[in-house]
Amino acid sequence: MNYSTIKKVVAGSLFTMAAVAASAQDTTSTSTSTATVFGGRAQYRTWSIGVTGGVLSPIIPFGSNDYGDYDANFGYGLYIKKQIAPSFALKLDAHRGKLSGTYDDYDGRQPRPAGQPADFETDLNYAVSLKGVVNVGTVSFLSRQKNVGFFVQAGAGLTGYDPGDDKTRKELFIPVGVGASFKLGQVVALNLGYDANFLDADNLDRSWVGGRSNKDKWSYGYAGLEFTLGNTSKPSLQWSNPVALMYDELKDPTLRQEVEALKTRVSTLENTVNQLSADADGDGVSDRFDKCPGTPAGTVVDGAGCPLKLPTDSATAGVYPNIQFEFDSSVLRTSSYPTLDKVSSDLRANSSSSLTLEGHASAEGTEAYNMNLSRDRANSVKTYLVNSGVDANRITVKGYGESRPIASNSTEEGRVQNRRVEIKK
Repeated sequence: MNYSTIKKVVAGSLFTMAAVAASAQDTTSTSTSTATVFGGRAQYRTWSIGVTGGVLSPIIPFGSNDYGDYDANFGYGLYIKKQIAPSFALKLDAHRGKLSGTYDDYDGRQPRPAGQPADFETDLNYAVSLKGVVNVGTVSFLSRQKNVGFFVQAGAGLTGYDPGDDKTRKELFIPVGVGASFKLGQVVALNLGYDANFLDADNLDRSWVGGRSNKDKWSYGYAGLEFTLGNTSKPSLQWSNPVALMYDELKDPTLRQEVEALKTRVSTLENTVNQLSADADGDGVSDRFDKCPGTPAGTVVDGAGCPLKLPTDSATAGVYPNIQFEFDSSVLRTSSYPTLDKVSSDLRANSSSSLTLEGHASAEGTEAYNMNLSRDRANSVKTYLVNSGVDANRITVKGYGESRPIASNSTEEGRVQNRRVEIKK
């Protein structure tokens, strides 16, 4: 087949491909993308098939075969492709055709060795390979769907051919190629590519006689159409741009409205928490629940923020106020700190003095539980004093549980007073 015939065949093939692509463009151009960034591959079309047609030649840019004068012949092929990610796919590819060339003694090279045929013509029955295809760039970087892409591909395969010496051969080969893709519609794309194929043998153009071994090569330059399979309501993964898709989602008005609404809810919640925790007089009871606002600093208050009426028996009168606790708790209130700081200061000023901490509880719960709770309350007071510099040996801890109430356990006001630690010298 001469160059004129090749041109006519390729031009006719491209015209047919363009006509099919234009028709497909008209019927699929209204499809819209519904994919999201983290929606997974199920939201895309990932399978495609393709047909190719082009020029087969027993030469590549990286070196020639034993026959330097080569012919260009028509080749054709087909493939099926699985898109794994926007940037990578696996392709099962096949092509076939004819390879031919001559050995010209008049081109300045050494004369043809004895026994070497003057020309060759090889029927390439098949060349099947599995390739990895890497998309290396796109023209429309910020478009949600790409329209032009470039790729490189490489893999390994098996080829069967008849070099014209009555012997059919099967050999391994390695294809390496580059190309460009042009999106013509939601279904069809035009591909232009070039593959250099490295054969693991030196018999594609018959055997070299009287010379050194030189493993053969051939090239396949082609144009083709690729058809993406599946429901056209889904976008093609090959043409999806994850960077642009993420950018598009971040700019989505609905999403931004939801973010602003969330900010408003968080701000409202923070204001509510601040209002609930506000304590102007520092008595440990928030203003919202404080029935006696403005109590002086250091005043012992009940759960409603009102001053407690403390016992004034002869053992404790005029010494220190009781340390009050919340229900079922041995954690010190911040309102108790001024009293404890005064006790610590007095003990450190008088090294010979000592005191007893008597823990008490209200009547809720069992007697054994309340006994342990009262002892824990007394130990909390001791720990505070020891941490402030008082010798632990000067402090005695006792727990009385619910056995020594100072108010009635039948009312909440009385129970509040009973949850205490008494400080006695």
